[in-house]
Amino acid sequence: MNDKKSREKAVPRSRLGRLSRVARMAGGVAAGMLGEGARQLSQGNKPKVSDLVLTPSNARRVAKQLSTMRGAAMKVGQLLSMETSDFLPPELAEILAQLRDRAFIMPRAQLEATLEQEYGEGWLDHFKNFDYNPLAAASIGQVHRATTLDGDEIVLKIQYPGVAESIDSDVDNIATLLRVTNLLPKHMDITDLLKDAKAQLHEEANYLQEAQHLEAFYEQLADSQHYVIPQYYPDFCTKTILAMEFVPGQPIEALDDIDPSDVDQLMRSLFELMFKELFELGLMQTDANFANYQYQRDSRKIVLLDFGATRSFTPEFTADYKRLLQAVTADDENAIIDAADRLGYKASSASQSYQDFLVELMRVALEPLAKPGIYDFKESKLSERLAELTDDVYGYKEFWQTPPTDILYLHRKVGGMFMLATRLGARVNAHSLLEPYLD
Repeated sequence: MNDKKSREKAVPRSRLGRLSRVARMAGGVAAGMLGEGARQLSQGNKPKVSDLVLTPSNARRVAKQLSTMRGAAMKVGQLLSMETSDFLPPELAEILAQLRDRAFIMPRAQLEATLEQEYGEGWLDHFKNFDYNPLAAASIGQVHRATTLDGDEIVLKIQYPGVAESIDSDVDNIATLLRVTNLLPKHMDITDLLKDAKAQLHEEANYLQEAQHLEAFYEQLADSQHYVIPQYYPDFCTKTILAMEFVPGQPIEALDDIDPSDVDQLMRSLFELMFKELFELGLMQTDANFANYQYQRDSRKIVLLDFGATRSFTPEFTADYKRLLQAVTADDENAIIDAADRLGYKASSASQSYQDFLVELMRVALEPLAKPGIYDFKESKLSERLAELTDDVYGYKEFWQTPPTDILYLHRKVGGMFMLATRLGARVNAHSLLEPYLD
């Protein structure tokens, strides 16, 4: 079987069909538990239930079924791997991490049926050429290259059938599965995370809204010397298909052979964009998935892709977050607590030890922005230090709550930028780029 065929899985459209996948997943986990239990007993061991559930084979079963279902089911796995990986058992965290980069693709028959439903019979006559092999596949859609009758090279982002309608039920079903099978630690409350997942998926599944975001960023950055924004093609857009200009580029995380100074400049440009989004535009593309950025070697420009997770920030939120950055930069503990209160952390009513913990967490989490001078992301060991701090979160269960939604979105972008800079080994004076906004 060739690689393409092995990646093809039809997307289950009906609610019953998607629920049956969850039931199959649960049955597979149970069967895996029985098999592992028998093996352990035959060796004279007395395994705990948690040991039987959290096996690599069971985690692999879950990851495969989430990949098959796509949509909200896959997004829950992605969010768990990105947002809570420090708290998950390593067996589950490792397997779920694969969901960030892998998705099955629709078989050709299902793809053609989807295109016919959106464009009508004879849909292929609208194009000079259409490539049935997707350029990329993600949680809610896959991307195909095409050529218009006018000769324009475009890409079509085609949403998987049934994904938008199944978001809420998928998230609820997967959450129930993870709970009843004990695949998540009992002390982990993911209620707010799942609520956030539903909201994010509904926004990402609205391709007409994403088209508006794409146009907004194109208007702001079309003349930039650092970024390339694909042009929007409204004649080929529908509620579940987004058409835009094909812009060539190289995956940004694969830039192992370019000059370190170019890497530093690349990340400098991305930090500049992040600050511009927050403080000038009030509009931020909050999904810092590496696949959303590509690099053009000749022009040294960054291609920006996927505006589905774009979020608007109010002037009040931006001002309050600016206060937090000013407080962390000044290393003013009282000001950090006050700014955290304004942002919704309710820190001042907590114990002194929790306040001390929160101050230290903010210091470390925002260190690359607050620390003057060149910051070496690779040598800073930032993620390891944050992981050590988050181990202490559960000592403050009575005070700790999932951060407000705007903070979750913003910190996902900030954390993604830090991860990319670390991956590339960049050295950037991000504080000097931030400083003008703090005055």
